Amino acid sequence: MTRVLLVEDDKNLCFILKSSLEEMIGGYEIETAADGKAGLEKLAQGTFDVIVSDVEMPVMDGMTMVRHIREHYPTVAIVFITGLTTARDVINGYQSGADFYIKKPFLPEELDAHIQAVLKVKRATVQKKEEKQVYAIGKYRFLPMQHLLCYGEERQTLTPKESKVLEMLCCEMGNLVSREMILTAIWQTADFYSSRSLDVFITKLRKYLAKDPDVVLKVQKGAGISLEV
Repeated sequence: MTRVLLVEDDKNLCFILKSSLEEMIGGYEIETAADGKAGLEKLAQGTFDVIVSDVEMPVMDGMTMVRHIREHYPTVAIVFITGLTTARDVINGYQSGADFYIKKPFLPEELDAHIQAVLKVKRATVQKKEEKQVYAIGKYRFLPMQHLLCYGEERQTLTPKESKVLEMLCCEMGNLVSREMILTAIWQTADFYSSRSLDVFITKLRKYLAKDPDVVLKVQKGAGISLEV
């Protein structure tokens, strides 16, 4: 099932696309939002395979929303559907972070084809990146795709969330990563309970990394977390 966040202020078009993708074409689960601000709120509450968004909307336009999304969700697939058709509009759309730009009007079947094409490219790119990626953390090797933390011949299997937290810290090795960024990206919320869960995960990661005294997992209260070697 492909989960789609459809951000569109035209209620009729929104209804047509949702019903067409879910009922006629099938294989889709659609959540809707009427503007960019509402779209960001929906995204913080759940996980989506692709975001389909209009550009011209009240409260917050699509390009502004996409720029915010790209700060925290760099790999999510994003497709613009819009009546803005000039070359400059298209360029601005791609520069804001969209993967594809569809000009209105279009058929639901066209949108389906574009979504599947974008997802195919995204998934292949992410898979290749993950397969090749190995992080060196002092004397440890971290393989995020396999959720493995290796110390010599010893292997520690991490949970998916432990692996995601460690990967975010590895990507910013030596730099402070805000708690809010970690919580929003992994828990989709920054409330009290998820924050306490993050503290538990950091304690576990410290234990896993304890065999190399040069590896330090620092927590700066009210600021963030850093992984230093």
